[in-house]
Amino acid sequence: MLIGISARHGHLSAKTQRRIQEKISKLLKFHNRLTSLEVTVDLEDANRPEVEIRATIEKAGDLVATNSAPEVVSAVEGAERKMKQQIIKFKDKQIQHRSNPAKYGAVPESFAAEMN
Repeated sequence: MLIGISARHGHLSAKTQRRIQEKISKLLKFHNRLTSLEVTVDLEDANRPEVEIRATIEKAGDLVATNSAPEVVSAVEGAERKMKQQIIKFKDKQIQHRSNPAKYGAVPESFAAEMN
């Protein structure tokens, strides 16, 4: 699993990079096929830095979440929440697509009611 952190138009301290990595690594528990997480912090507007998180999922596409806030860490937290929601939604879609109740012998409710 690769976690990359980069900055545009400025520099991030080692302490800030560690805090970002701690927050982003929480996303790993929501999907077991995450191959990389890329965090880009744009410091062009010093009063409102913008954070972009790009997650790459094996055998699927990329998910992207962006957020801006007065501080870098709070912008990362907001983008991390958005990414978490996207990953959970993506995984739910995969599970629903794969599961076909009729295939596994489940009886539809309408038939179950008639049988009783």
